[in-house]
Amino acid sequence: MCFTVNVNIVREELEERYGSELIDHDKYRPSYYYHAYSLPSMPVVCSDRNSGIRLFRWGLIPSWVADESEANDIMLKTFNARSETISTKPAFRDSFASRRCLVPVRGFFEWQHLGGRKIPWYIRLEGEEIFSLAGIWDSWALKGGMTLNTFSVVTTRANPLMEEIHNTKRRMPVILPASLEGLWLSEGTADDALAALMEPVESGMLSAHTVSPLITNARADRNRPELIQPYNYPVQGTLF
Repeated sequence: MCFTVNVNIVREELEERYGSELIDHDKYRPSYYYHAYSLPSMPVVCSDRNSGIRLFRWGLIPSWVADESEANDIMLKTFNARSETISTKPAFRDSFASRRCLVPVRGFFEWQHLGGRKIPWYIRLEGEEIFSLAGIWDSWALKGGMTLNTFSVVTTRANPLMEEIHNTKRRMPVILPASLEGLWLSEGTADDALAALMEPVESGMLSAHTVSPLITNARADRNRPELIQPYNYPVQGTLF
């Protein structure tokens, strides 16, 4: 599972990192805290880089959805697409086949169940200020001829580090090293190569630390650098 991410990345950083222009940059709001259930619009990079970095809504609506009621229902169930079933699930299979994308982040958050508490962790790709989560996208036609572009983050089984952190669901997002981003985006990539890309990255490629309860305070402003700073809990012990 992956529902909470840090996308505190300014326009210039995005454009330099991905070599493309951020479309509708005036609507983009970098944030330390994006949560899927708030249905945020986030920057994504699609296979046609000439089309620029675009803002898509988190929560994929397949193009075949019939009406707004069905769209509102399904998008709350498609924040993540499981790698094990992405090629067969009706909501995801067409997008996986031809509409893959990169979801830029600085890091993501997961919760560990420990000593009767839920401890929040912040996880990054070691040595990378900005990295890509694997995503899929689709366009849904609204009334009046408008379209809504939406995406899902692809998840896979947890590596040993993430098994300790996300110790209930034991899932993690698919992380794409920069050298493999083009392979994920290419429509010509073979099925076995795509399957290999959806394997969990090695634990040693990640850095992780616990963060403060600020992240669970819905009344607080969570778009603050304090959100990702290390914080120790008395119940932690010596896991790492």
